[in-house]
Amino acid sequence: MRFDRRIPTRYLAGAWVMGMVTLSSCAAADTSKAKSADTVTLAIPSWVGAEANVAVAEYLLEEELGVKVTTRQMDQPVAWDAMDGGEIDAVLEDWRGFPDKEKKYIKERKTVVAGGDLGVTGHIGWFVPKYFADEHPEVTNWKTLNQFTDQLRTAESGNKGQLLEGSPSYTTNDPAIIKNLGIDLKPVYAGSEAAQITQIRSSVEKKKPFISYWWTPQWLNAEIDLVEVSLPPYKEGCADDLKKVTCAYPDTPLQKYFNADFAKNGGDTAQFLKNFKWTTEDQNEVARMITADKLSPETAAKRWIDGNKDVWEQWIPGD
Repeated sequence: MRFDRRIPTRYLAGAWVMGMVTLSSCAAADTSKAKSADTVTLAIPSWVGAEANVAVAEYLLEEELGVKVTTRQMDQPVAWDAMDGGEIDAVLEDWRGFPDKEKKYIKERKTVVAGGDLGVTGHIGWFVPKYFADEHPEVTNWKTLNQFTDQLRTAESGNKGQLLEGSPSYTTNDPAIIKNLGIDLKPVYAGSEAAQITQIRSSVEKKKPFISYWWTPQWLNAEIDLVEVSLPPYKEGCADDLKKVTCAYPDTPLQKYFNADFAKNGGDTAQFLKNFKWTTEDQNEVARMITADKLSPETAAKRWIDGNKDVWEQWIPGD
């Protein structure tokens, strides 16, 4: 978890896989048969930053280590179930939105293990365009936001202001935050990152006011000037009870997770993925090439790899 372009053929199996993985995860996981070091299956969550991670990892695994890589598009909750069942070896970008699955699969079943820090810090929040904030500075404070929600109404939101959302699968506390803070907004889902970006761009071109659930890192932030709306500050534990949550989202160091047998027995393949760590700027560069420049993930990955040998050489085991 978003963009208007042709999806590579190798990803089209994702829709079928999602149904099959959901069924298989209902049964007790059998991960006794570890993946060999020369094959790996990677999940691709439904946003372009995650696709950028996998594109670069896939290219290097195949070209530098001779590893056969299979990729499967699936939402994060399904990917966690797939790691538990052994259908997926790794998730390279997790926003840690599933503490119940972490507890079940990592602590209790011990079928999933932490794979290390991706090197990118994520942040979710509510954002408005700078031209709207410049005209009405009070819109950037939740305490005075209701003064402007009438300007944010759409056909979909009715008599409330629209809070533009992406995919319904994304981790969000927004309905509870809105209710608990008494803000006159209604979440309206674009359906995907691509559709959300299209709506944002359209509003910016017309200089229309809007407010959107949004995040960093995101390549579009380099093109469109957005200002975050301040919510009550995040404190440890403030979002544990969704019935009571009123706080902002935390900064989240994005993490990798592996199927436990793969992590133990995957050899250089697993070690490479453990070593894989890059910056927000690196990820945005590849994501922008995929989305804005309309390059295939493979071509975008190769361009980044050609210009950043000093970075990725450190990921190769034994180098």
